[in-house]
Amino acid sequence: MFAKLALGSRLPSTIRRSNVYPASIRAYSQIKFPRPHGQCFVHRSELKQAKRIVVKLGSAVVTRDECGLALGRLASIVEQVAMLQNQGREMMIVTSGAVAFGKQRLRHEILLSQSVRQALHSGQNQLKEMTVPVLEARACAAAGQSGLMALYEAMFTQYSTCTAQILVTNLDFHDEQKRRNLNSTLHELLRMNIVPIINTNDAVVPPPVPNSDLQGGNVISIKDNDSLAARLSVEMKADLLIALSDVEGLYDRPPGTDDAKLIDIFYPGDQQSITYGTKSRVGIGGMEAKVKAALWALQGGTSVVIANGTNPKVTGHVITDIVDGKKVGTFFSEVKPAGPTVEQQTEMARHAGRTLASLDPEKRGEIICHLADMLTEKKEEILSANRRDMELATTSGRLSQPMIDRLSLSTSKLNSLAIGLRQLAVSSQDSVGRVLRRTRVANNLELEQITVPIGVLLVIFESRPDCLPQVSALAIASGNALLLKGGKEASHSNKILHQLTQEALSIHGVADAIQLVSTREEVEDLCRLDKLIDLIIPRGSSELVRSIQRAAKGIPVLGHSEGVCHVYIDNDASIDKAIEIVRDSKCDYPAACNAMETLLIHKDLLRTPMFDQMIDMLRTQHVKIHAGPRFASYLTFSPSEVKSLRTEYGDLECCIEVVDSMSDAVDHIHKYGSSHTDVIVTENEETAEQFLQQVDSACVFWNTSTRFADGYRFGLGAEVGISTARIHARGPVGLEGLLTTKWVLRGEGHTVADFSEQGSMKYLHENIPVSQGNFIARPKSHQQE
Repeated sequence: MFAKLALGSRLPSTIRRSNVYPASIRAYSQIKFPRPHGQCFVHRSELKQAKRIVVKLGSAVVTRDECGLALGRLASIVEQVAMLQNQGREMMIVTSGAVAFGKQRLRHEILLSQSVRQALHSGQNQLKEMTVPVLEARACAAAGQSGLMALYEAMFTQYSTCTAQILVTNLDFHDEQKRRNLNSTLHELLRMNIVPIINTNDAVVPPPVPNSDLQGGNVISIKDNDSLAARLSVEMKADLLIALSDVEGLYDRPPGTDDAKLIDIFYPGDQQSITYGTKSRVGIGGMEAKVKAALWALQGGTSVVIANGTNPKVTGHVITDIVDGKKVGTFFSEVKPAGPTVEQQTEMARHAGRTLASLDPEKRGEIICHLADMLTEKKEEILSANRRDMELATTSGRLSQPMIDRLSLSTSKLNSLAIGLRQLAVSSQDSVGRVLRRTRVANNLELEQITVPIGVLLVIFESRPDCLPQVSALAIASGNALLLKGGKEASHSNKILHQLTQEALSIHGVADAIQLVSTREEVEDLCRLDKLIDLIIPRGSSELVRSIQRAAKGIPVLGHSEGVCHVYIDNDASIDKAIEIVRDSKCDYPAACNAMETLLIHKDLLRTPMFDQMIDMLRTQHVKIHAGPRFASYLTFSPSEVKSLRTEYGDLECCIEVVDSMSDAVDHIHKYGSSHTDVIVTENEETAEQFLQQVDSACVFWNTSTRFADGYRFGLGAEVGISTARIHARGPVGLEGLLTTKWVLRGEGHTVADFSEQGSMKYLHENIPVSQGNFIARPKSHQQE
C-alpha cells in the first residue's frame, strides 16, 4: 500500500464510549473560520482564522544532542496542538526524530551486546574498550519510528486526543492513485477529530526524484520534512504551515554573524536579499530548503510561519502565539505593504533622531515653535479630522464617555497646546549637552557628566490626540527619536497631527525622527522590539498600562497604571477651601488620571455643617457617592458600599471614607493609593508638613486641587505622562525625564598604571564649578551651520 496507517491501539476513554466525538462538536462552536482556501493570509492578525494547520517539527526541535528525544519540548508542543484541536481546528503534525530515537536505541543495544560478549570471551569482568559502529540511517529509522509514535500517542492521550501514524515516500505523492488514497485517508482522520502524525518512511525512502518543483512547478520532491510539510499542506489545502526549527526565523544572513537581522515578514520577491548559511546540525535540510518549501506552499495557497521551537522561554506557547497573530518568527506573505515595516520605521527614526540631537538648541526650538504655529493655523483641518473620529466613536458605541471626552479636540485645547509648546521651546535651550558635573580627576585629566537623549521612545496612547503634539515636542526638545502608536479611534486626528509634526521637522531635515505606526501592529508585538526601542511610555487606561508592563520584555516602561488620587479633609480645614478643592479635583475633568477618586474625611467632621455642604455640593455636581466600610458604619441609609478602595472611577463617581487622624489618612493612602497625587486640606501648618513629608507619592499637595499634577501647569510646557516609579523620572515627566547622562573624560595619554602605587601620578578628584548654561563643546560643523 502507498503508506502505512497505524491508528493508536488504545483510544482515550472519552472517545471509546461514543461513536460521536464530543470534543469536536463542542469545539466547533467556539471559533468561526470564514476564509476559503486559496487566499493566503495577508496579515498576521488573520492567522486566528486558520482552521486547518500543519505543524512541522524539525530534527533540532524533536531531538536532544543529536541522539534521543527532547521530551519536555515535545510535551509542550503536544499540549498546544491538542488545545488548538479542541478549539475546533484540524491539526496535522509532520515530525522528524525517528532516526535520532532509533540511533539512541541501537547504540544502547549494541553497547549492551558488546559488553556481554566481551565479558564471556575474556572470562573476566574486565571489559576492553568498546567502539560503536557507524549506524546506517535507514536502520535507525526502522528502530525508532515505533517508539516515536508510541510516545506521541501517550502524550496526546493525556488530552483525550487520538492520533494516527502515516509514513510516506516521494512515490506516494507522484503516483496519482496513491496520492488520492493518501488524501482520502487524511481527510477521514480529520473528520474523526484525529491528529495525523506524518513522517517520511526513512527505512525505505529512495533518493529524491530530480524535478523542477522548487522553481514553481506543480509538484514538489520530498527531499526532507520541510518539502514534505509544504507538499502535504498544499495537498490538504491547509490554511497555515508552522515550521519549527532551532532558529528564531529567517535572517537576512546566517544567524550569529554581525548585523544579522531577523526578518519579520518575507515576500516572494525578497529572495535575492538573503545570504544563507550551512545546513542544520541535525537535519538534512537548511534554511534555504525551508524558504524554498515555504514559498512553494505560499504559492499553493497556504500561509507559512518559520519560528523557533527550541527556545525554553517560548516553546510552551510558540504555536498558540503564532495562531493568535503575535509577532513570532518569520511570516511569509504574498502582499507587500506600500509603506515601511515598523522595524524599518524605528531604524529611520533612530538615524534621524541622532541628527536631531546634534542640532543646536535654537534649531530644535524653531521646530517646536513652527509646530505650535501650525496647531492654530491649521486648526480647521485638525478639528475636521477630529469630528470624523468623534462621529465614528459615537455611532459605534464602543467607547465610554470618559474615552470620548479624551478624544475630543477644541479650539481652546489647540490654543493651550500651542502655548505649552512655545513654553517648551524656550526651556529646551537648556537641555541636550548640558554639563551637570565637572571634576578634575588629576592634572590635565578632566571629567564631565552631560545630559544626552535616551534614544528611541515608543509612546502608546489611547484616545487623546492632543498627546501626539505634546509628546512630539518633548522628543524634539530632548533630541529623542519617537515611535507613536495611537488608538484607531483617533486615527484621523493622529494622521493630520503627525503630518504637521513631520512638516515642522522638515525645516531642518529631520522629518523621519518621529514616526506614526499605522500598520496593523499589536501593542504586544511592539513591546518585544527590545533591540530597537529604549523606553516605552504608555498613555491610557490602567488596563493598557498593565498590559504593556507585562508585555515589555527587556524595555523599561515609564508611567503609572492607575490614578487613585486622594483628598484628605483634616479637622482643621477651611470649609470654603475644602469644598472648592474637592469640587475642582473631582468635577473639573473626571476622566483625567489626576482627578480625585477617594475623599478622606476626619471623623470629627461628620454631622457638621462642613460635611453637609460637601455632600450637597457633590450631589449638585451629579457625583455618585460610594461609601467606604468605615463611613458606611456611621450611616443608617448609606450610599452603595464601595467594592474596592483601590478603584479609579474616571467619571463623576468617588468614594468617601472616614479616618481618625492625619496619620490614619497617610496609612490609608499608602495601602490603597497608586502613588500618583494626594492632597491634604488643613489650616494647621505642622499637620500639613507632616503629611507632605510622610506621603510617598509622586505629587503631594497642601490646600490645592489634585488637578495641578500636570506638566503644563508645572511649567514643563508639556508632559509625556505622570510616572509613579521611584527611579529615573517621577511625577509629571517633561523634558528632564527624557534625558539621561553620559560621562566624558579628556586626558593627554593618561593610563591607569600612572596612578598605581609605583606610578608617577595621584588622583585629585576636585570639583570644578559648573556655570549656568554650560554646555559641552560642539563640533565646528554644527556651530557654523
